[in-house]
Amino acid sequence: MKTPLGHLGYCTNIHPGESWADHFAALRQALPELKQRLSPGAPFGIGLRLSNEASEELEQPENLVAFQRWLAENDCYIFTMNGFPFGGFHHTRVKDQVHAPDWTTEARVEYTKRLFRILSVLLPVDELANGIPGGVSTSPLSYRHWFEWEQPAARDYIFSQTTQNVLEVVAELIKLRQQTDRLMHLDLEPEPDGVIETADEFIAWFTDYLLPMGIEQLSEQFGLTDEAAEAAICEHVRLCYDVCHFAVGYERPAEVLDKLKQYGLRVGKIQISAALKAEFPTDLAGREAVRKAFEPFNEPTYLHQVVARTSSGELARFPDLPEALAALDDTHTEWRSHFHVPIFVSDYGLLQSTQDDIREVLRLQTERAFTNQLEVETYTWDVLPGELKADLVDSIEREVKWVKDVTNE
Repeated sequence: MKTPLGHLGYCTNIHPGESWADHFAALRQALPELKQRLSPGAPFGIGLRLSNEASEELEQPENLVAFQRWLAENDCYIFTMNGFPFGGFHHTRVKDQVHAPDWTTEARVEYTKRLFRILSVLLPVDELANGIPGGVSTSPLSYRHWFEWEQPAARDYIFSQTTQNVLEVVAELIKLRQQTDRLMHLDLEPEPDGVIETADEFIAWFTDYLLPMGIEQLSEQFGLTDEAAEAAICEHVRLCYDVCHFAVGYERPAEVLDKLKQYGLRVGKIQISAALKAEFPTDLAGREAVRKAFEPFNEPTYLHQVVARTSSGELARFPDLPEALAALDDTHTEWRSHFHVPIFVSDYGLLQSTQDDIREVLRLQTERAFTNQLEVETYTWDVLPGELKADLVDSIEREVKWVKDVTNE
């Protein structure tokens, strides 16, 4: 839906269903009720998530036309897509396989191109006339624990290979814009333990690999000047600002945005999400109580990386909650865990959420308007501790209303 901060929707990765038939059934069940509750008098925006299987099925003309018709009948529209999870995302062990296949593979390239072809059809023409582009968020290239990441040669190989594949998608986006007049961008989503996990790493990859490789290739392929090739890359490749991910890494929103602006880089969309955090008291019993408070969030489906701040100010990183729970020591002063918790809850007893980071990002969006796409992305309702589980439609409604209330404060 259109708000003073831009287009606001929620990501349908909340809904299970890896085939298009199953996912569409979940959308038909939830969206009309959500539309009536949240946007009864205006179009309702959606961030569409499609698995690879669902994307192949939806691209079939009869399915795509039927979905377009359904969107129009229900006064809904698609303005962004989530292209991070390729395969199963619910009721299965996901963990590090959320990155597979990664950007070293042709499968990831073809999947992402397919999403953009679908989005080029689904984007509303009237909104495009008002300047809204379409975005597809994607993984941070790969998962660093799959490689000998401390070896410079290994890092250079991964960055070179993945960048080449990203540029194949950029070339497709340039062609699609020429053919359809639709501007679309690929939004890389830094995440703990991703090949790109911080703003600095995104900027380094962009300036050290994407720009030099891309300027050379796109200038030759499309007959562009170096300046035009650079502008095209910056237009078609952007950052997905997942608030949870940056909060887990203790990165301050204003500093991230200032760094991006310094290099002329853009944010494609904000994924509005919250992480878990807690400060540790100095007494042994208090520290153990906080550690135990994290235990109910140790579940087997998703990765819940932990970044600990130590008494020296350094950050210690753990690939998942079990490793952190086993390694707590007296140097840890704070933990932040990559567990997407409901954004409308700030306090979980001894634990808190990083809700304040969301408030700060939305405040900065009010001041700077650094994107026009906002997507609520809490996908963990099925795996939350029992007392936090609630009706899914009610929960989505509460989250979107909370965002709208915060923007009106």
